[in-house]
Amino acid sequence: MRGLCLSYQFNATTLQVLLMHSKETNENFIIFLNRSKIIMRTFSSLFLFIFFLFNNTSICADANTYVHGKIDRPGVSDFTSRGWVSYSDFEAKGDGKTDDIDAIAATHAFANEHGLTVKADRDAVYYIGGKDRPVDIQTNTDFGNAAFIIDDREVENRNAPVFSVNSTLQSASLEGVTTLRKGQKKIDATLPGAGLITVIDSNVRRYIRYGPNQNKGSHQTDIFVVNKKGEIDKNTPIIWDFDRITEITFLPIDEIPLTITGGHFTTIANQAESRYTYYSRGIAIRRSNVVIDGLEHHVAGEGETGAPYGGFINISNSANITVKNTLLTGRKMYQTIGSAGVPVSMGSYDISVNRALNITFENCRQTNDIHDRAYWGIMGSNYCKNLVYDNCTFSRFDAHMGVANATIRNSTLGHQGINAIGSGLFIVENSTVTSRTFINLRSDYGSTWQGEFVIRDCVFVPTGIASGNVSLIGGYNSGQHDFGYRCHMPARITIDGLRIEDTDHPAQYEGAAIFSNFNRERTDDTHVEKYPYIVTKEVILKNITTSSGRPLRVSDNQFMFKDVTIH
Repeated sequence: MRGLCLSYQFNATTLQVLLMHSKETNENFIIFLNRSKIIMRTFSSLFLFIFFLFNNTSICADANTYVHGKIDRPGVSDFTSRGWVSYSDFEAKGDGKTDDIDAIAATHAFANEHGLTVKADRDAVYYIGGKDRPVDIQTNTDFGNAAFIIDDREVENRNAPVFSVNSTLQSASLEGVTTLRKGQKKIDATLPGAGLITVIDSNVRRYIRYGPNQNKGSHQTDIFVVNKKGEIDKNTPIIWDFDRITEITFLPIDEIPLTITGGHFTTIANQAESRYTYYSRGIAIRRSNVVIDGLEHHVAGEGETGAPYGGFINISNSANITVKNTLLTGRKMYQTIGSAGVPVSMGSYDISVNRALNITFENCRQTNDIHDRAYWGIMGSNYCKNLVYDNCTFSRFDAHMGVANATIRNSTLGHQGINAIGSGLFIVENSTVTSRTFINLRSDYGSTWQGEFVIRDCVFVPTGIASGNVSLIGGYNSGQHDFGYRCHMPARITIDGLRIEDTDHPAQYEGAAIFSNFNRERTDDTHVEKYPYIVTKEVILKNITTSSGRPLRVSDNQFMFKDVTIH
């Protein structure tokens, strides 16, 4: 090592700067010495260091410099005493033109270090370009009335979020747990506190998709909540048998809630080729106990082509998340060629929820018409438990690879309606659904729901009324495809209070059916299903009315549903 020591006057504070060069690695090290604290950064040349030193009004304006060190800047005591910092404190311009991502990242890095709230500057407009610089949020953040322009036309890393809400708690592998059983009440492990356990068996594949986007399935996965004693929360039950566990991790649950409030975000959409190259440029939630309140997200610049989005709000590996009083935007629908070699419309989402528990959307809306078929359904989810819509107006509720327990109340659903597979109790109450079916059991995953449906005090506006084909519960299962699990229809369906708006029907209309024709080949006892599909046992009907005056029927496929008991 060889070096040179310099002094740099920075806002009346003298920093000792030591330049070191390593012959072994041919790297230049810059070390800042201040009040016995040290930070170090490497530069490829002395020129870059000099450029950095004399072209930054604040050393802290470079997020990498701050993140890797603990430099004290003037005013630290003032910031800590007032309890918050703003982006302008770290040289953000907020003029809608200058890329402020470095200053925004530095502000949060400082706030994380000192446990401070971050506040956006009032009336500021922050431009965020395509730099790969995820902002680490670990403290309460008030975006206020500030606007954020996120430009996705040229990005360095489409997989990186712009903001990532993270925990300071670290995950850990669990030793000694080699098997688990469905419905198990307790695990034999010593835990530091309550947490999320994620378990995988890579030897077993579930959700083997059927259709234009067919695939070979995914590793058997489950996520559930445990307390310090290893007792499993009864609301997040284990849903699979794990004869062999290949991976199991424990992530502590943050006890203190973190809040994200306000903010007017606009994404300038990417113009990429329309392929399954998802963009993750939004807000990633990666810790438990988070509340998002009063946020708005708009989309501009959607053109003739574009890659899909994996959720502006992207929630995963977390529990107890509430998004409320929030305005979001459905994404334009683009087509590509699916894995089966035929054209498909690509799912593109403003909300994505994966491996998450106890997630609630409350009093949320979307900017575009929920009935406009040019835009894909706003939400998609996988591996979740206890999803809730409460007083929401959205184009879609969706559960791809399973949800255990879901509730939709006081809400209005648009053209893509309710799409789900899963287990447990699904409640829809005091809600209006305008779609082809009231609930669609996704046929690409076997139209399976192992549990119960409850529909109370709802309105169904069937969009397929002109064809005369109207049904409440839709789906398809030929019995010839292995989805990686046995497929069930809900064992019991209770409908107490439903108005079906079916006035504009054709002359041959026979009335709405409870079930669509799930298998046109299953019309007599000669039909053999390689993978038997278990049909509903019981339907309880109360207070059903139709605007057409025609009574509710069971199904066009009378044979398939002949053993269903109707009360």
